[in-house]
Amino acid sequence: MARAKKKNTTGSKWLLILLVMAGIGAVLLYKVFGPNTGSIGNEKYLYVHTGATYEQVIESLKEGGYVADIATLSLVAKAMKLPEKVHAGRYSIKSGMSSFNIVRMLRSGMQEPVRLVINKLRTQQDFVRLITTTLEADSTELKSLMNDATYLSEFGVTPATAMVIVMPDTYEFFWNTNADKALRKIYKNHVRFWNDERKSKAKEQGVTPAEATIIASIVEEETNMSSDKPKIASVYLNRVRKGMKLQADPTVKFGIGDFAIRRVTSAMLQHNSPYNTYMYAGLPPGPICTPSPNTINAVIEAPRTTYLYFCAKDDFSGYSAFASSYEEQIKNAIAYRRALDKRNIH
Repeated sequence: MARAKKKNTTGSKWLLILLVMAGIGAVLLYKVFGPNTGSIGNEKYLYVHTGATYEQVIESLKEGGYVADIATLSLVAKAMKLPEKVHAGRYSIKSGMSSFNIVRMLRSGMQEPVRLVINKLRTQQDFVRLITTTLEADSTELKSLMNDATYLSEFGVTPATAMVIVMPDTYEFFWNTNADKALRKIYKNHVRFWNDERKSKAKEQGVTPAEATIIASIVEEETNMSSDKPKIASVYLNRVRKGMKLQADPTVKFGIGDFAIRRVTSAMLQHNSPYNTYMYAGLPPGPICTPSPNTINAVIEAPRTTYLYFCAKDDFSGYSAFASSYEEQIKNAIAYRRALDKRNIH
């Protein structure tokens, strides 16, 4: 009788082992390179504060629900030496990102920039609030810098005039920018705006760039009508040249600190403030808002006029009535006051 052939079980066992190992490897590869984001929607930002430790980063990822499998991400992070390479910043974690991609992004500091939009701001407090709620910059440090005469002298301004360097524009920062770097970047934009041509135009009007900005801040608060801005600027420039008080209602509101005032009364004109241009001659100590570049241009390009007065037109169109004499101004003012009374605006 022929002897039965012995089955080759050794090869089968090794094949099985290889298949198991391949399966384990595939699982591991999927865990490392497959999607590992939690309940973040399409995108969620992770903020890593300056000085944060690796443990704090992992805790933020865990508590914020950024990842589904924190254990795998931790293993990948340690393998890629993230504990020694934590970078502060604002990181965009998008749906479907893998542990590998998240760790690589954090390890290399590939953060998303922040767009900071500065429109019209009235006070230094408004500016500090905008910067420190958009960036990591510390509010106490920024307030201190904005009132440090020695520091501000680098920019050619004083605590009173510091806001002249803050120009409405869209700026791009990294989120972990500190107060000093934020101010320096904003100042660079100010320097770019005040080129030689604009400085020359300001000089022809008899004002410095800072003085032109202060006048522009008043014009900005006086009207939204672009066509009236050069003429209003000419009124204030004429008054400055003649040594007259500006008598600008917006400066009174600024000194009182109430920007909702619709009608400046005689009692308000008695409020003692260096910004009360009915009480004190010359320009106020600093700008009363951050004027737009177009309004600054309206000041340095203002036409030569004989206007010394203006007031709102009584038709409430938003335009102004201009006058070269006090008598003419009185007529315009009476007409406007009557219109206010008729509408019961106090």
